[in-house]
Amino acid sequence: MTEALIHTADTTGTTAAQAQPGPAAEPGSAGAPLSAAEVEAAVHSIADRSRHAARRMATANRAWKDRALRAVGAALQENAQAILTANAMDVDKGKANGTSKALLDRLTLTETRISGLVAALENLANLPDPVGNVVRGQTLPNGLRLRQVNVPMGVVAAIYEARPNVTVDIAGLALKSGNAVILRGGSAAEATNQVLVRVLREALESVGLPADAVQTVDQFGRAGANVLMKARGRVDVLIPRGGRDLIQTVVTNSAVPVIETGEGNVHIFIDESADENMAVEILLNAKTQRPSVCNTVETLLVHSGSTVLPSVAAALRAAGVRLHVDERISAALPGIETQPATDVDWGTEYMDLDLAVAMVDNLDEAVQHIRTWSTGHTEAILTNSLANAERFIAEVDSAAVIVNASTRFTDGGELGLGAEVGISTQKLHARGPMGLTELTTTKWIVQGEGQVRG
Repeated sequence: MTEALIHTADTTGTTAAQAQPGPAAEPGSAGAPLSAAEVEAAVHSIADRSRHAARRMATANRAWKDRALRAVGAALQENAQAILTANAMDVDKGKANGTSKALLDRLTLTETRISGLVAALENLANLPDPVGNVVRGQTLPNGLRLRQVNVPMGVVAAIYEARPNVTVDIAGLALKSGNAVILRGGSAAEATNQVLVRVLREALESVGLPADAVQTVDQFGRAGANVLMKARGRVDVLIPRGGRDLIQTVVTNSAVPVIETGEGNVHIFIDESADENMAVEILLNAKTQRPSVCNTVETLLVHSGSTVLPSVAAALRAAGVRLHVDERISAALPGIETQPATDVDWGTEYMDLDLAVAMVDNLDEAVQHIRTWSTGHTEAILTNSLANAERFIAEVDSAAVIVNASTRFTDGGELGLGAEVGISTQKLHARGPMGLTELTTTKWIVQGEGQVRG
């Protein structure tokens, strides 16, 4: 199972006073642990308040929602010290519990990262409102006028782990797209998320929007998360964001419709025509700029006719990257420290300064390797051949395919989408970085003048 659903605060000791802030009191008596029935009632109460808030959010115009986003940004800046103090507590607890370096990096907030969250909120405020956008329309021969328009999902729930930035990102996207959101951020970021949710709710109230548009079930531990997953009819969509175990647990156990985000076993293929300087710069950026995130490259495939491998490998090793290589790569890199790769390496999302490297003889072999081991997240080709680029685009079936650029661009902010809920690797309406439009559904509007069906 997962950190967010299993290794979390128990409901023992959770009281009505500690439950989700809002106008309705939760079950339970002061000082007494909540029973399973009381946790279910409390989470359902939160979801019902979210539905009420969602109806109000759906009618808020763009100016009102943008004012809320900017109020949240200002509140984050004003409360930065309280946020950082709470985050330091979470990081210290994580270190004491042996949390991995990659998760600690995701858990950690700094002044720079808070500034980044504020900038992302400002970017969201500057983006067009997706609500009301006409997807398509026509007038039928009988005079009926049809429009298919984007409308909010309603109540969006998110389950994630050790990522307090996601608390702000998802809340911001939900607000801009006219939704209410219920958050489950896990025990690793418990103190940070508690402060963030308070700040978000107060900012909403300050501009006259319902505080219950942002709520959390963290106070109910894994029991609350499990109730949330079963709250079909109260929650419209559930988005898990985290590692394989978390995502599969949610997908397997949820009765609420799930938009599946995926882990990132990301590949870069260097073909025989790739430029050496470009290959070195892109590989360093894709592997070392922030190794713990899902669009970091994890496997490098190098054409046997390419001459750039020694320079790329030397640059990566100088940056501290550990190379897990097949026999042909090992033979091609005398004097460079490597270690043998196994099938485990080809299927691993390291989230660290490790890189699996294999040699292939042609584009077909590269594509076959990616089809075998990819998680469908992001793949890139470095090439000066237009034909190879077009074949790679056509034959690689991942959410994002990149030509001659770093895989680190698979990110909502970098692609001009504002913040993102996650990167979907499924094939339903949302695929790739999930921004504002992906948090909407559509409604058909039919306008007539007395027409009846014959």
